[in-house]
Amino acid sequence: MSELSELRMIVVCPHFDPDTAPTGRVMSRIVAELVALGHHVDVVTSLPWYRGHDVEPEWRARWARRQRTAWGSIVRVNPFAGPDKRNLVRRALGFAGFSVLAGVGGLAAGGPLRKVDAVIAMSPPLTLGLAGRLIAWSHRAPLVFNIQDVFPDAAVETGAITDRRVIAAASGLERLSYRLSDAVTVLSADLADNVRAKLPALLAGRVHLIPNFVDTQHIRPADRHTAYRRQLGLGDGPVVLYAGNVGFSQSLELMLVAAGELPDVTFLINGEGSMRADLERQAAGLTNVRFGRHVTDDRLVELLATGDIHVVPLRRGLAAVSVPSKTYSILAAGRPIIAAIDAGTEVPRILAASGAGTVVEPDDPVAFTAAIRDLVGDERRGSAMGAAGRRWVEQAASPRAVALAYDQLIRSL
Repeated sequence: MSELSELRMIVVCPHFDPDTAPTGRVMSRIVAELVALGHHVDVVTSLPWYRGHDVEPEWRARWARRQRTAWGSIVRVNPFAGPDKRNLVRRALGFAGFSVLAGVGGLAAGGPLRKVDAVIAMSPPLTLGLAGRLIAWSHRAPLVFNIQDVFPDAAVETGAITDRRVIAAASGLERLSYRLSDAVTVLSADLADNVRAKLPALLAGRVHLIPNFVDTQHIRPADRHTAYRRQLGLGDGPVVLYAGNVGFSQSLELMLVAAGELPDVTFLINGEGSMRADLERQAAGLTNVRFGRHVTDDRLVELLATGDIHVVPLRRGLAAVSVPSKTYSILAAGRPIIAAIDAGTEVPRILAASGAGTVVEPDDPVAFTAAIRDLVGDERRGSAMGAAGRRWVEQAASPRAVALAYDQLIRSL
């Protein structure tokens, strides 16, 4: 128990343990650390659905479930997810439906007569901002709006949204959500600048930088000869790994170009997403390109160790609105990184500070391939980068420090 007085919070988020989404892992750990500080937390989230983009079979019996915990409660509601990830209208309606149910769950959270000190709502989806505001009003509590990716900017940059009316409506909702929040937390200075530019000057002080983190006790360097490498039949040669969402934002075509130029290197794309089927078709005939499925938490360390070099590709213009959280996990695993990402943004700053990798221009297959060729040919340099990244992340990305930052922010409100 902390010496700090207890705070009572309601957390509204799209994923939570045992769901496997990266943002779910982030919020689950933040809640665990807030509980370790002695706080009461009621979580409102979705039924687990991320792995197959559909509610997992063992959770389908009811649209909503409530679980009492030693530190509060967890209310899980139907996310209205569907297997067609490219149907943006269907996804938008699903997010809206989930947000309505989450809002109802949040109104009942905390108990009718108990004081709530703050509501923390996570975006995306952006609609949770309004749900969080209604919950906060009902409990007479301040709203902290946690931004993982700036929407709709990322969707516009990738061309996922092109209809001007949809863009205008989403941008209006985005700005309204920021104005209705008592505090907006972002992961990097780039995201902070982006959000402040959408607020009146008098409200710019509501934006606070609280970065994500990684559990360096759980994720540690491990031997490259993993069971997962054997399971996929990758052999003993060098493996270049992308692990994460396989979507519009990640320029994973770079991996295919590099594979064509470097036949003695295995390129592993590990994850699920809307672009996976297209990439599999494009990779037909490239025998050194392999695809792996999403792995459970208990095999995450093994997956990260399987890659000798990790890549963090993000399409041009997206680094100012999104910070790939996988970067911290790769550093914790002691592996070098090649990032194809906008210069001067958060990931390049991390790699410059840590000495853990190389940055090339986004969407540049020649530079990307050359960086891989150079690092594959210099194992000593790669090992030194991995060790440097591990040292840096142990000092700079503590889960407890992030929880304390939220504690202090809520007390200031």
